[in-house]
Amino acid sequence: MELRQLRYFVQVAETLNFSEAARNLFVTQSTLSQQIKQLEQELDVQLLMRTSHSVSLTEAGSELLPYARMMLRDAQLCADRLMDLRNGLCGTLNVGVTYSFSPILTETLVDFMKQYPAVKLNVFYRPMAELMEMVRDRTVDFALAFRPSDAMPDIESHILFQNALSVIVGRNHPLASAKSVTLHQLAGYDLALPAQGLQARNALDRLCSRQGVSLNVRAELNEVNILIKLIRGTLLATVLAEATVHGESDVCRVALDVEDNEMTGCVHTLRNNYHKRSMRIFIQMLSESAAVRQRVTEWL
Repeated sequence: MELRQLRYFVQVAETLNFSEAARNLFVTQSTLSQQIKQLEQELDVQLLMRTSHSVSLTEAGSELLPYARMMLRDAQLCADRLMDLRNGLCGTLNVGVTYSFSPILTETLVDFMKQYPAVKLNVFYRPMAELMEMVRDRTVDFALAFRPSDAMPDIESHILFQNALSVIVGRNHPLASAKSVTLHQLAGYDLALPAQGLQARNALDRLCSRQGVSLNVRAELNEVNILIKLIRGTLLATVLAEATVHGESDVCRVALDVEDNEMTGCVHTLRNNYHKRSMRIFIQMLSESAAVRQRVTEWL
């Protein structure tokens, strides 16, 4: 049984489509089919059910899939450890990011790519819950997100900075000159909010539930950059973590006057897992970046 065969099997199992799997693997469909058949012959069991219209996993295939994924991850982990023994920094670094962290990450991405051109960066923007699953299955080496409200025993969260929810408005909004606003006052304005499930929205909903406040939500978006553009061009207000609008022009931040409004920016890693040298350097650069230092200074 070869790692290549397992990689091919996992790709077919995940796509349930030989044509798509072959494209993803950059091999011909006949080569892919041949390798899967060889794997089945070696194991003396059928892994896939094939018809002219569909592909599905057999019971044996479903049983093999998690072990095949684990073997491929362990093989990659071994390669990463050996790669780190070399003097030069190279290989691949997979970074998971929530949408709120995008402005903070940009500076470090640019600097890291300049200093370490041999390292390939893969950046995945996902909601927090999805990122934690990607950390668990090692799709990403680490994730940047605010600390979750519930503890995760298998995840380590290393604090980068403290932050808070703020009301974000355009310069022509009636709240633009305000120093602070309560939730009850905010209920009198039309809002465009991040979609439910995103961390800032989850935090806001908890605060509103605690105070018994119902907000006038006119729009919900799961893309923060578009949300900020909407705020610039209208008299709608939104609520985001302060860090989300780092470097943004033509918007104003108004303090949200409510208790327990803190949000902790963290690096999330898999507990007891090997940390690549490239990952350690990237996180160090991020912690020393102007974007993160500004967040720390604001809380001193």
